[in-house]
Amino acid sequence: MPHHCQMNTDPMSVLPQSYVVCEVAGGFCGIAWSNEGITRFCLPVRTAAEATRAVLRRVPGAVPATPTPEIADVIAAVERYFKGEAVEFSRIRVALSHQGEFYQRIYEAARQVGWGQTTTYGALAKELGAPPEAARDVGQAMAQNPVPLIIPCHRVMAAGGKVGGFSAPGGAATKVRMLELEGVHLQMQKSLF
Repeated sequence: MPHHCQMNTDPMSVLPQSYVVCEVAGGFCGIAWSNEGITRFCLPVRTAAEATRAVLRRVPGAVPATPTPEIADVIAAVERYFKGEAVEFSRIRVALSHQGEFYQRIYEAARQVGWGQTTTYGALAKELGAPPEAARDVGQAMAQNPVPLIIPCHRVMAAGGKVGGFSAPGGAATKVRMLELEGVHLQMQKSLF
């Protein structure tokens, strides 16, 4: 399996960050991390070069690095996930200190939605004790999720069982494919704007 490892310092943080691009079923993923945990995860794209560009857009700069044992375990879990194996990501360390407190709470709640389960933006808002209009904030947090899959934003749906948006490559179709890997079968619904 090809691994392209590089290191970088994020201008938003003084923590050094490293990344690796790895091949999984369906393409190449990118994972960036610091000593606090995973800072970025990019879902599969067609080529290693695309995955590298996706990571570097969010974590600019690069020098070679080797995945830590912890990151190697995450890579193995991601590989198993994209082969259709039930994988639990909720215990993986993620670095979210740059996120606001409410987004951190949203992400923690989303991490509790397990394999093959779904919830809605509104249900997550209610779980956090927020008013119904906070569902929009939950949707924005999911759209800005720096570590999709690890924080399973693909399991968070719009009201009425609609798929909702998905900002990863492939959009809502990627969300549906990921849910299908988990045994959740949805019909893609066309939006009328």
